[in-house]
Amino acid sequence: MDTRIAQIGIFVEDSNATEEMNKLLSAYGEYIVGRMGIPYRKRNVNVVTIIMDAPQDIISALSGKLGMIKGINSKTLYAKV
Repeated sequence: MDTRIAQIGIFVEDSNATEEMNKLLSAYGEYIVGRMGIPYRKRNVNVVTIIMDAPQDIISALSGKLGMIKGINSKTLYAKV
């Protein structure tokens, strides 16, 4: 099955959403190449970047589920390789 490389940018605007987000990311862990989280205390937001190598439908499923979590804002960017 063909895979794509994608970056999911996540803004955690409500820290109560962190537990649900982490459970979801753990469920998709086999497809996650890397993860970086930066707390931006001045703005009271956490910025998380996820790099995935997965089939298109898996990336879309994770992205959609993240978007349904209250307090989280996310966007997905795909590589052309």
